[in-house]
Amino acid sequence: DIPSHLDDLPPTMLKKDYAKLPIMNSVDDVVKRLLSLEMASQKEKMKVKIQQLVEKVRRSPSDNGSFELLSVSFPVAILTARIRTLEEHLQKHPKDKKNRRLLLMGLDRRRKMLGYLRRVNYSTFENTCKELGIQYSPPQPYSRRVTKRWLVKKALCIKVFEEKQKLKAAERLKQRREWQARARAAREQQE
Repeated sequence: DIPSHLDDLPPTMLKKDYAKLPIMNSVDDVVKRLLSLEMASQKEKMKVKIQQLVEKVRRSPSDNGSFELLSVSFPVAILTARIRTLEEHLQKHPKDKKNRRLLLMGLDRRRKMLGYLRRVNYSTFENTCKELGIQYSPPQPYSRRVTKRWLVKKALCIKVFEEKQKLKAAERLKQRREWQARARAAREQQE
């Protein structure tokens, strides 16, 4: 039984490779501590977090290849693990600009994936958000700040577009008259 967050992990929880060995019951506490997640590398901790979150998202323990799991829920779980790790890091190191940028990029990617899942399969979306503890908020509609410069530019673009349409209309009218003249000439030749 794996706790939901690594912060809640007991220091004696052993790494995956060593947990099931029978010899671990008779080993000294110092050795257990060395083989625990407390002393694990960041990469090993990340693997455990990802595994925990994927287990939450699965519909059943035998669900390894369903469309929802592989296409959206699995990547959302991985991104959630990375986001939470980056959030913990940024609480300790608030001036770390690179990881803040990575965090924002991860949040944006996850929002896009969740938006897709929401459109495609709403029940899976709700389940994924509930299990991972994510609060989804749809992106704000884009609105442009209206300035004088923008209004003038827009008016110029509209004027250029209308002039272009007039030129095209005149060209089309000229072409149509030519076709009609050819059609009349062809009919007269047939008669």
